[in-house]
Amino acid sequence: MRSFLIFWAGPLGFLWGWYFLSFYDLNMGMFFFSREMHDQVFSIYGNMLGIAPESIPPLVARACIFDTGLVLCLIAFRRRRQIIAWVQAWRAARAAVYVEELPSTSAS
Repeated sequence: MRSFLIFWAGPLGFLWGWYFLSFYDLNMGMFFFSREMHDQVFSIYGNMLGIAPESIPPLVARACIFDTGLVLCLIAFRRRRQIIAWVQAWRAARAAVYVEELPSTSAS
């Protein structure tokens, strides 16, 4: 599971790190992180897909959010017994605290 998360989060971190560094032209002397490279990459992808280059980053962001949701659902499914036990323990603890806080009502 750990390697699955590493192989999922690693490329996403690299992609978004490159995107924001190149978008704001924080190139640190490397062409890879320059705004010129950023524009070239998105114009190539835009020409290949037949869409405007400006519309690609929001599409990629939506795909990343969807993929993240899938990954979290897979993790939750694999650990569903642990999650259910945790929720039951949490509810029991909350119920115990609630019962202790109630004022005692005795008929006098």
